[in-house]
Amino acid sequence: MSPERKSLPRNTIIKFVPQQEAWIVERMGKFHRSLEPGLNILIPIIDRIKYVKTLKETAVEVPSQSAITQDNVTLELDGVLYFRITDPFKASYGVEDAEFAVTQLAQTTMRAEIGQMTLDRTLAERAHLNSNIVDAINSASEDWGIRCLRYEIRDIHPPAKVVESMHQQVSAERTKRAQILESEGARQAAINVAEGRKQATILASEAEKAEKINMASGEAEAILLKAKASAKGIEVVANAINTQNGTQAVSMNVAEKYVEAFGRMAKEGTTMIVPAATHDAASMVAQALSIYNTINKKTQAPPSANDTPLSIKEEITKDLIKAAKQESSFETPREN
Repeated sequence: MSPERKSLPRNTIIKFVPQQEAWIVERMGKFHRSLEPGLNILIPIIDRIKYVKTLKETAVEVPSQSAITQDNVTLELDGVLYFRITDPFKASYGVEDAEFAVTQLAQTTMRAEIGQMTLDRTLAERAHLNSNIVDAINSASEDWGIRCLRYEIRDIHPPAKVVESMHQQVSAERTKRAQILESEGARQAAINVAEGRKQATILASEAEKAEKINMASGEAEAILLKAKASAKGIEVVANAINTQNGTQAVSMNVAEKYVEAFGRMAKEGTTMIVPAATHDAASMVAQALSIYNTINKKTQAPPSANDTPLSIKEEITKDLIKAAKQESSFETPREN
């Protein structure tokens, strides 16, 4: 006998039905009505309480069972089924034992769903598997007045060899990930070192470039300052020549330079040409002044169209020869 029939209340005319329960009453062996929670009055002998159904959510343990996956792996599974009676009349007259029927339906549905999935999907997609089992149970138990709320797979037990293989696979995967991470770290370190060297080279070249630019700028500025100083000096000398006694001062300076030049020629060279009267300093000064006057006249006189320009060296050489001819004849070259 079912649990409902063992605990059926007796007909005592006045009955109080608890909340969330439904009592099925038969009159003369035929369904009469379903008692609502609260006070109910029955006729003795004629009315009989046939079924007592709870409308609360009920949890039923689904026994452990074997199922074969799509890739031929045998699994041991158990679970918990949560359901509720929505129609007491159908739950009483549509099936003999609603709880037993829904439990068996849950087991067969779970086997069918496991057979459509591989082992990896079964382990990874429990929520999807539970949802499919609930939908399959609800579509089959609609005529029983029962609604399955949820199904939860509690434990999945693969064979020992499969578990060992899974552990090896996980270990190999972790080793692979560790090696990949290590290689990525080495690669990133090499990239960082190369990037650092590149940046250091770029900064060094930029520093060298800036240094050369600064040196060139300094040299250009120094040359410019020297040129301005030389121009200023020439301007001052020119203005001094145009003053009174300026010509005599220039003549004296030229004579000094002339004597110094002969002194340097005697020290540095092994062969030189000198005037015949080297012992007479006055004649040497006269020659130097003659050269200066000649250059001064050429500078002041406008050049003719037929004259070809001579370099300063050629002009000085020409004036030296001319001045020497006026004083005396040349002495033959001598070796020091």
